[in-house]
Amino acid sequence: MSTLYALSDIHLSYAPNRAAWTLLRPHPNDGLILAGDMGETISHMRLAFEAATSSFARVWWVPGNHELYSMPPSSTTEPADALRGEAKYDACVDIAREYGVLTPEDDFVVWQGDDGKETLVCPIFTLYDYSFRPTHVTRDGALAWAMEEGIEATDEHLLHPDPYATRDEWCQALCLRFEAKLTAARQAHPQIPFVIVNHWPLKEALVHLMMVPRFRIWCGTKLTEDWPQRFGASVVVTGHLHVRRTDWIDGVRYEEVSLGYPRQWKDCRESGKDVNDMMREILPGPQKPESGNAATMWRRYG
Repeated sequence: MSTLYALSDIHLSYAPNRAAWTLLRPHPNDGLILAGDMGETISHMRLAFEAATSSFARVWWVPGNHELYSMPPSSTTEPADALRGEAKYDACVDIAREYGVLTPEDDFVVWQGDDGKETLVCPIFTLYDYSFRPTHVTRDGALAWAMEEGIEATDEHLLHPDPYATRDEWCQALCLRFEAKLTAARQAHPQIPFVIVNHWPLKEALVHLMMVPRFRIWCGTKLTEDWPQRFGASVVVTGHLHVRRTDWIDGVRYEEVSLGYPRQWKDCRESGKDVNDMMREILPGPQKPESGNAATMWRRYG
């Protein structure tokens, strides 16, 4: 393998993004991480995986909130699109496996670069539990706090937690499961650095939403705060925020790799960039700063 790339939030329900996705160039020796939000339907998943697996030697996918939406019946949906909660996630995993795409339900795989260095690629799924909120805001008051500024995620209407009673409970169950999986992987591979892949940020400090700051309650869970350090991650790859950035914190590189809605990368298209320019190189990636920390790099592309 040569280079490992990542991209998230492709949102193939939008025609400009679907057209852009057809322009993927061949990468016969490279890998691609798809960090969630391919779209809302099974057909979006197929579009994403067909192009990705035709272009890349190995593909990983983790779910975002949009893949988990339960969509009302229409001429463009399939019966599986209306499934709720875990059942919708399981249907997405089944589609991924049809294309040979690795998911959080598969074994973690060692990536070996041209330099011979090994890294364990660890796709996980954690959801969120509304804990990314100020200390004075209670869990019961979190939604009202967001609504004070007119903010409400579509998840509240389309992302169901079945068979769990709440999204919080589903999140907690997922965190327990993937904490155990990461622990076992660290024991099995004590010397290999991890690339942890999740749709939602693992650290609250990385949630920077200048226009909609109170949307943060749908952006992760404090349960994962110490995971990058505890499990020896060299890189953490996430999406969801539609704010492309690179951060170095205590020697760990954090990459937000969203493409975003068409309007959010319109300037890149108009400057002659396409979806290939929007992919982020994860491995080998940039050199680590000597101190292990660096100022945030805000990225328009690449």
